[in-house]
Amino acid sequence: MNPDIKHDSVGTHAADSIQVLMVGLGDETFALDAGFVREIIDPVPATRVAGARAFLPSVINVRGNVIPLADLRIRFGMQVEADSADTRIVVIEIDIGGDPVLVGVIADKVYEVTEISRANVQQTPRVGMHWRPEFIRFITKWREEFVIIPNMERILS
Repeated sequence: MNPDIKHDSVGTHAADSIQVLMVGLGDETFALDAGFVREIIDPVPATRVAGARAFLPSVINVRGNVIPLADLRIRFGMQVEADSADTRIVVIEIDIGGDPVLVGVIADKVYEVTEISRANVQQTPRVGMHWRPEFIRFITKWREEFVIIPNMERILS
């Protein structure tokens, strides 16, 4: 490992940039840490789970693995739209309670893998946001628009 390259908890390989997968949820753009992403798949049939939390209502089968399917639009209080031709499931692996867990996350649209600069990081405003601040790691700019980098561990636990 090169000691001159700084690493941190958000998957950077340089102190000033982060590799992310850009996804759309409703009218908002989110950046998921690319280090969490395992694959992107087309929508598959989901099985509802009785008594499950509203934002984790079902499970899906991905190559023989049964994984929970998360709808972050519900968690963020956004309107849920029907699936479209652009809808995808982003399979991520995150650490919950010290264990790696696979979760499928519904995305209305997947844009691209890119790097975003940490130079444009903004603190999450405490007012004017309809999301709980603890769900947001930080906000930054991408192509002249603000994007949200969610704290997936907190959102899903």
